[in-house]
Amino acid sequence: MAKYLLLKHYRGAPASVNDVPMDQWTPEEVSAHVQYMRDFAARLEDTGEFVDTQALSPEGTFVRYDGEGRPPVTDGPFAETKDVIAGWMVIDVETYERALELAGELSAAPGAGGKPIHEWLEVRPFLGAHSTCVTE
Repeated sequence: MAKYLLLKHYRGAPASVNDVPMDQWTPEEVSAHVQYMRDFAARLEDTGEFVDTQALSPEGTFVRYDGEGRPPVTDGPFAETKDVIAGWMVIDVETYERALELAGELSAAPGAGGKPIHEWLEVRPFLGAHSTCVTE
């Protein structure tokens, strides 16, 4: 088994097919999306492939060690992760192909109008997990 991180992005990934920002969805559309995610995770729990999932708030701060005293805190100057990562799911699967299959299914979560988002998800193996992924 190998662990993979399925990353959901706010921005930075190619545009999804149903590219309506979540803050413009109705409460019912948000509920349907969240339920899809819960059902997907529950199914993977049953197969032993689920590890963890979390949604992230858009707020965040960069901190680094800068010697003794208070560490500097900034909102930049780099592209901010809080603007990019919306959440993640960690899966533990037999093959890279299975990771891709599950990411494709997760990409179909409903969005605006109840239609699948078909969002791009980033699939990243945990360090030490060997995959046959092809980079382009």
